[in-house]
Amino acid sequence: MIRVCLVEDQTIVREGLLSLLRMVNDFEVVAQAADGEEAVREICRHSPDVVLLDIKLPKLDGFQVLERIRASRKLPPTIILTTFDDDQLVLEAVRVGVKGFLLKDVSLEQLTSAIRRVHEGGTLIRPALTNRVLKCLREQSHTFPSLDRPDPLTHREVEILRLACGGYSNREIAEALFLAEGTVKNHISSILSKLGVRDRVRAVLKAVELGYLG
Repeated sequence: MIRVCLVEDQTIVREGLLSLLRMVNDFEVVAQAADGEEAVREICRHSPDVVLLDIKLPKLDGFQVLERIRASRKLPPTIILTTFDDDQLVLEAVRVGVKGFLLKDVSLEQLTSAIRRVHEGGTLIRPALTNRVLKCLREQSHTFPSLDRPDPLTHREVEILRLACGGYSNREIAEALFLAEGTVKNHISSILSKLGVRDRVRAVLKAVELGYLG
């Protein structure tokens, strides 16, 4: 079972997502929250496998929730619930290390695919959001630790990083490029090492800054 915590202050949206999740046999909603303070309590209490988190919450916003969880324990894989007018919020969420973004008008197939993907260690940025986020990233500087003069990426590494930016898992990248999954994992490790970053999201940010994903 994939244990999910659902954090959303709008009752109709939360109930809609809950109804979708209950249609899937291998998902279990172990906690719900309607504000940021409740979210921190429920996430700490239940240690879910995946968190679905709205950013615009009462009491504590989504970023404050993320900061408090990260300060006290390991943050579960988190998907931000967003809308198309949240570009700056999405950008900030990328910087704090969330694993994906999901529109609130999500279908059952999109919802289950997103949760399974981040649960397996992948990331998810829907194509409709990717170009807008990358545009914002190109226009702003980054403050996270990375190498000042990273080693250049190969064409294959750029290709893999571009797919990773689109939210594809290692297995999906391997299938798309006709590679072994282990080979993709090795390329990802090489990308992180060359760029001097600790995860895929920061690798994407650094690659944008260096012009690889222009």
